[in-house]
Amino acid sequence: MKLLEKLLNHCRQKSPWLFHMNSGSCNGCDIELVASIAPRYDVEQLGIHLEGSPRHADILCITGPVTFNTLNAVKTVYGQVPHPKAVVALGSCAASCNAFAGSPTVVGPLHRHIPVDVYVPGCPPRPDAIIEGIAKAAELLSHPERKPLTDEDVKDIPECGGHCVVSAVEPTVEGETPCR
Repeated sequence: MKLLEKLLNHCRQKSPWLFHMNSGSCNGCDIELVASIAPRYDVEQLGIHLEGSPRHADILCITGPVTFNTLNAVKTVYGQVPHPKAVVALGSCAASCNAFAGSPTVVGPLHRHIPVDVYVPGCPPRPDAIIEGIAKAAELLSHPERKPLTDEDVKDIPECGGHCVVSAVEPTVEGETPCR
């Protein structure tokens, strides 16, 4: 690996920029994400910055199950985030559809439509769990050999949980199966 590539990977890991997208959630996860950016947790001290454009982001944070209306927007935003990128699915709805499973407007959990690198389950997840998930995603940015999670990896994610972060490197939790 060239010296410049090593430097860029180090910078991506130490100061990731996030883009947040709601794909049909109840806004509980969105409120907790904003709380993690607020002065009490102050993630900007860790170099984490919430960005307003997906074209400048390193990490895409998505909340909620994917609905029919947001499916194309999710795919478009995912395509706009430059490589290397990481996707963080916040909340149980993004992982398993949770309370929205079986709804005619829901087209499935997030991993069925775009590759997901880190799950932060919970209904809603706590801000410290969100920060841990973002830190794990930032760590994954410096590993080009990583692979996104598959359906087999995701089948054991719990519906609610709080402090468990699942990644493509270390799947560690057990629980319910995803919807559809």
